[in-house]
Amino acid sequence: MRVIGGELGGRRLTPPPAGTRDVRPTSERAREAIFSVLGEAVEGATVLDLFCGTGALAIEALSRGAARAVLVDRAPALAVRNIRDLGLDDRAEVVRADALDYLRRKPERFALAFCDPPYTLADRLEVELDLLVPKHLEQGARLILESGAKRPLRLTLPLLRERVYGDAHLAVYGAGEA
Repeated sequence: MRVIGGELGGRRLTPPPAGTRDVRPTSERAREAIFSVLGEAVEGATVLDLFCGTGALAIEALSRGAARAVLVDRAPALAVRNIRDLGLDDRAEVVRADALDYLRRKPERFALAFCDPPYTLADRLEVELDLLVPKHLEQGARLILESGAKRPLRLTLPLLRERVYGDAHLAVYGAGEA
């Protein structure tokens, strides 16, 4: 696992231990596609990474010029390690919390959000994510939602683009889009 582009391009990320099922990092191919779609929207953005796992999505955004990132996970040890190892402590905050609880108690808004819940829980989270996530998006923000290709999550935000990469369904939503 590595950072694909930006100032940290090519640097290695600590992956989850072999055989672990708790963390499923977004593939390099899918991350490359996500950031190709986002383009210059990443530059200077404030980023929220829910269910962050290794932190790869937020780290990729920081590497490509995002100003700041908040990474949220119940077990953020891998994200903490990757942020520390890459020297991003001054631009990243890692929060140990349930993603929905975090959304319920924090009023902050973001220009870019990543949401990658465990595929096995995703359908149970869909309604609450649809209610809570939009409240944390700035006008014109982008939300990248990763879910299982067999049962993709759907939100009521305007869908801008969607693609399937292996077992992953990626959807790009826009906040405040017509």
